[in-house]
Amino acid sequence: MNRQIIFPVFIALMLVTGLGFYMMSRRKPVSTRTPVAAAPAPVVAPRPAPAPAPVPIEEPRATRRAALPVPAAAPPPAEAPAPPPDLVTLHIDSDVPGAQVFVDRQFVGAAPVTTTDVKPGAHQLNVSAPGYDPYAQSIEIEPGPRDLMVRFKEVKLDAHVDVIHKHGIGSCRGTLVATAQGLRYDTTNKGDAFMVPLANLEAFDVNYLEKNLRVKIKGGKQYNFTDPMGNADNLFVFQRDVDKARQRLLKGDQPATN
Repeated sequence: MNRQIIFPVFIALMLVTGLGFYMMSRRKPVSTRTPVAAAPAPVVAPRPAPAPAPVPIEEPRATRRAALPVPAAAPPPAEAPAPPPDLVTLHIDSDVPGAQVFVDRQFVGAAPVTTTDVKPGAHQLNVSAPGYDPYAQSIEIEPGPRDLMVRFKEVKLDAHVDVIHKHGIGSCRGTLVATAQGLRYDTTNKGDAFMVPLANLEAFDVNYLEKNLRVKIKGGKQYNFTDPMGNADNLFVFQRDVDKARQRLLKGDQPATN
């Protein structure tokens, strides 16, 4: 029995083996060539972008000035408030710079000076400068501006005194009047009246004991005056004021025009 099984199995193996060899003999021989490396893909260069079309160059135009903006109209200035109705603006000057100015004994400043610290009405003005007689004047001020000029370098004189002129026979009464322009004797006796510039006085002095004022005109007559009340004080004050002005005129100072 074992032979009966083994024999068919043996036949089957033989058939399978022979079929295998047959199939192997029919396959194509395998090529032994070295495989050729694939060629790299060609690099495609980017296509250059087309050049931009040339821009036409315009001829330079004359530079145009830009129109300036029109400024807006300025608003009208505000009206200044009206000054008080009683405001006084007092300006005081002097021909001697730096003269000291006082109004009603209150120091205002050195000339030229302006003040509004005064009220309308009557006031006393005093101004002083070294080397000159003090200036004093009563002034009446009204609202508004007022300018005053104090002239120390001008010779001012306004003096008078009642006198009796003694002459050879009798006497006559009259008034001696002195200004910067001269000395005048006013009297009803026309033969005794005279007018003479101060510079033409040869003698002009007071004898206090005799209570007499002596006036001698250059190249002319001599006059002796006394006071009607028999007092020499008025004669002395008159002679002092006139002689002071006379000396200034002799030095070259100019007489005041008013």
